[in-house]
Amino acid sequence: MVWRCVSRLENTGLFCTASTILEDTLKEKIVEAINVAVSGKNTFLAILKKNIETVLSEDLDESTADIDKRLEELQTELIQKANLKEEYNNIVNEIYRLRDLRQETLSRNALRQDKRGRIAEMTDFLNTQTGDITEFDDKLVRKLVEKAIVYDDRLMVEFKSGLEIEVNL
Repeated sequence: MVWRCVSRLENTGLFCTASTILEDTLKEKIVEAINVAVSGKNTFLAILKKNIETVLSEDLDESTADIDKRLEELQTELIQKANLKEEYNNIVNEIYRLRDLRQETLSRNALRQDKRGRIAEMTDFLNTQTGDITEFDDKLVRKLVEKAIVYDDRLMVEFKSGLEIEVNL
């Protein structure tokens, strides 16, 4: 079995120059990249620790409490104005804006939490791995690897934690 760009088989509008790669070679090189991470785990653990600190310090989860409080106030004001048959379009627009802001905030928080989880998974793996991986493990690869990019002479393996390792083909 071989792997190749989908644009070679379907008209995607994209042009791909990457070579076809045998599945066994792809698996072998992904295992090699995982072993590079394991053998250099002290270096990579330091990088992951720095990544965790960055995610925790720069991307603190944002509270929606203030937004929720303001939405409640605006909804009360909207009801009062509607009962008095006063103009309330500005209030409605502000409610829509705050609802969108609240959803964006929740989405950003979820992404940050996901990234923290991915970094923690890779850290746990490196901390518990005592030796090289000897064969391809689909479950492990799906847990750790985000994607692999094939170039003419190398393979770039991007882990879900953000760690990238390049191996020669």
